[in-house]
Amino acid sequence: MKPDQAIRIERPDDPRVEAYVSLRERDLTGGHGGRFIVEGKVTLETLLRRGRFEVESLFLCETRLAPLADILAQVPEGVPVYVAAQGVMDTVAGFPMHRGVLACGRKGESVPPAEFLRRAPPGERSTLLLLSELSNHDNVGACFRNAAAFGADAVLLDAASCDPLYRKAIRVSSGAALWLPFSQGGTGGGLIEAAEAADYEVWALTPRANAAPLPSLKVPARVALLMGAEGPGLPAEMIARARPVRIPMTDGFDSVNVATAAAIALSHVFAARG
Repeated sequence: MKPDQAIRIERPDDPRVEAYVSLRERDLTGGHGGRFIVEGKVTLETLLRRGRFEVESLFLCETRLAPLADILAQVPEGVPVYVAAQGVMDTVAGFPMHRGVLACGRKGESVPPAEFLRRAPPGERSTLLLLSELSNHDNVGACFRNAAAFGADAVLLDAASCDPLYRKAIRVSSGAALWLPFSQGGTGGGLIEAAEAADYEVWALTPRANAAPLPSLKVPARVALLMGAEGPGLPAEMIARARPVRIPMTDGFDSVNVATAAAIALSHVFAARG
């Protein structure tokens, strides 16, 4: 797309930018109707160059048009690029859009975790990250970033976890949620069942003293790392259905942030795979 092909938006009630109205409110309710919003230069570039989702439109502050010319050259033919003055864009979004860069994508087909794994290409070695009841956007986004950094093949989330395509989760993931395969649905127990049916050994991360220390474990060819909610962690019945694994820590301290724990466990698996 060339800068002179951008479509000017003069009024905040223009129906062509309806997808970008009241972004904070929609992030809380999930009400995007199959759409998701990307914010910022880094995630926009990831969406255009590497993302696996359909791009519906872009919405930019007029001052960002020229600096983003190289990235905008990657916009698929037929995708509209809307531009507006800063004040108009802020009114549409419902808060100051300092980055001045938004895009709207389509989620497309979604399949439950068990079906997702049945469709996955076969492989002797594979790593999954399983997330149960992670309702915090920052934690889910950080888990995706860590999964991408340490070579996980996919992320599975239960229905109680927040959508990894929430605007903030995408941003915290550094765009990893836009290209790393994932599936969401069902319960945490269902994630265990789906992983075991696909021949994964499930490791349940827990601070329990009787859990196996992570550094002592030999990594199997197919392993799924199960993480529970920040604070309560995994329920006892889920831990009992998997292999309990703990991260050794200094005396008097038994836990770290869930995304940090995921990074440590994923790093252990990554290093073991050479």
